[in-house]
Amino acid sequence: MKKGKDLTKLKTPHTYVIIFCVVIFAWLLTFLVPAGKFSTKEIQYEDANGGVASRTVLEQDSFRYAYNLDQAFVFDQLEELVDNQKTLDSLGVEKESLAAVLADGEKNLSQETLDEIALTDDVLYAEYGEAIYDTSEKLHNTAKIWGTDDFGGFGFLNFIFEGLVSGDKYGSAVGIVALILVVGGAFGIIMRTGAIDAGIYAFINRTKGLERLALPLLFFAFSFGGATFGMAEEVIPFSMIMVPFVIALGYDSIVAVTVTYVASQVGNATSWMSPFSVAVAQGIAGIPVLSGATFRLIMWVVVTALAAAYMMVYAERIRKNPESSIVYKSDAYFRKHIENNVNESKEFKLGHKVILVEMFLVLIWIVWGVTQKGYYIPEIASQFFVMGLLAGIFAVIFKVNDMGINDIATSFQSGAADLAGTAVVVGMAKGILLVLGGADASQYSTLNTVLHSIGSALSGVPAVVGAWAMYIFQSLFNLVVTSNSGQAALTMPIMAPLADLLGISRQIAVLAYQLGSGFMDAFTPVSASLIGVLGVARIDWIKWARFQIKMQGFLFMLGTIFIVIAVMIGLQ
Repeated sequence: MKKGKDLTKLKTPHTYVIIFCVVIFAWLLTFLVPAGKFSTKEIQYEDANGGVASRTVLEQDSFRYAYNLDQAFVFDQLEELVDNQKTLDSLGVEKESLAAVLADGEKNLSQETLDEIALTDDVLYAEYGEAIYDTSEKLHNTAKIWGTDDFGGFGFLNFIFEGLVSGDKYGSAVGIVALILVVGGAFGIIMRTGAIDAGIYAFINRTKGLERLALPLLFFAFSFGGATFGMAEEVIPFSMIMVPFVIALGYDSIVAVTVTYVASQVGNATSWMSPFSVAVAQGIAGIPVLSGATFRLIMWVVVTALAAAYMMVYAERIRKNPESSIVYKSDAYFRKHIENNVNESKEFKLGHKVILVEMFLVLIWIVWGVTQKGYYIPEIASQFFVMGLLAGIFAVIFKVNDMGINDIATSFQSGAADLAGTAVVVGMAKGILLVLGGADASQYSTLNTVLHSIGSALSGVPAVVGAWAMYIFQSLFNLVVTSNSGQAALTMPIMAPLADLLGISRQIAVLAYQLGSGFMDAFTPVSASLIGVLGVARIDWIKWARFQIKMQGFLFMLGTIFIVIAVMIGLQ
C-alpha cells in the first residue's frame, strides 16, 4: 500500500515568495481592470486638538476612466478660450502660451503639452466635462516587465527598489525602513547588555503565580495606546522587549505579537479619539470631530476585553502544551538565548537596573513626545537611538557583560543586520501598491477603479446591509492601503454621501471605516508595521495568517454586532 505524503512536512512559502506572487497577481489585474482617477480638492476640518487642519479629498462624482484626448473637441474649445481673457486669468493660463500650443496644430495636441501651460486633465474636466475624452476605448495603466522611470517607464520587476525608495522620512517605505534599522541597532546594544534578560528573570522570580495577570493588563495597555495616539509603528521596538519576555513566561511569539501589535490595532479600530483615524474621517465626512465618543468608549472596553480573553484561551493552551504551537521551532532561537543567559542573567546587578531605568525614562519621553508634541518617525527613531547609546555607555561604565566601546558599535551593527530582511519586506509590500498604479486618487490607476466600482455597487441596498457592506469593503480595502489617514482620504468622500443615500448617519460610515481599517491591519501582509513586528518575532507571515485568520473572524463578528447596534440606535 502506497504511503501518503506527510502534509505536516510541507514547507510554507517564504514571505518574499508570497509577496512576489501578490505582485504578479496585481500586475495581471491591471490588464483586466482599466485605470481610473478622481478629481481632488483641499478641505479644512477641526482636528482633535480643536485646531484647523487641511486634507486632500476626492470630489464627489468626479471619477472617470482613462481615455485618449478628443483632440478635435479640445482644440475647438481652446480656440474659443484663447480670446476669453477673464477665463484664462481664472485658470492661471497665459494667453501667449496657449496661442503657441494652438499654432502647433490639432494633430500635435496632447495632454502632456497642455500640462505644461497649466491646462491639466483636472482643469479641462472641470471646464468641459467628459467631452474632452475619446471614450471609444478605456485605457489601462499597466507596468512594463522591466524598466525604470528614466529608461522605458516603471517595470514591475523593479518593485523592490521603487518600493524601498518611495515616500519620505515621515512614512512608508523610506521612513519605516530607516526606523526599523535604527531601532534594530539600538536594541542590538540593549540586548548585548543583558539588562532585559536580567529584568525578565527578576520579574518572573518575584511574581510566581501571577504571570497570567500580566498578559491581559499588557493587552489593555497597548490597546489604549492604539486608541489614543494610533500606536502602530511604535510597537516594533516594544515587541523586541515583549517577545523574549512572553516566551520566558511559557507562551509563544504569537502571543507576544498579539499582546502588543494586535492589541494596538484593536484599540485603533475601536478608538474614540485617535487623531490619525477617527478625527480625520469625521472631519472629511463633515461631522463634529470626536463626536460619538461615548458609544466608541463602551465599544473599546467591550472589544478589548473580549479580544484579550480570546488571546488568553490560546495562550493557556500553548502554556500547557508548548510543542503544539506552530512557531515552536522558530521560537527555539529565543528559548536558546534565554537558556544561554540564564546563569549570568539571574543576578540582577546595579548596571542592569540603571539601564532599565534609563529605558523606562526614554519610553516616557517617547510617549510624551507622540501624544503632546506630535513626534513621529524621525523623532521616534532618534529617541530610540539615544536609548540604545545611553544603555551602551552605562554598560561600559558599570562593566556590564564586560562591554567596551567597540562592543557598542558591533552590537548596533548586528542588531540592524538582524532586521535588514524585515526592512526589505517593507519596501516589497509598498511595491505592490506601485504595481497597482499607486494610491494617489488624482492619478490614473487600477486601484482607483476598484474603489469606485465597489462604492457604486453599495448604492440602493437596505440600511443594515449597506452599513455591513461598507464594513466589509473597508476591511478588504485595507488589505492594499494600510495608512489609516490615507484610507480615510480615499474612501470617506465616497462613503459619506453613500451613507446619506442608504438612510444611515455618516457617523456609521466612519464607524465602518475605523473597524475595517483597524482590525485588518493586524492581518494584511502589506502593513509595514505588522511585517516589522513579525520580523522581530521571527514569524513567517503565512504562519501568522493561520493563527490570525481565526481571530480576524472573531473580531469581524464583534465589529458586525456593533455596526448593527449603531444602525438600530441611529448613532449620530
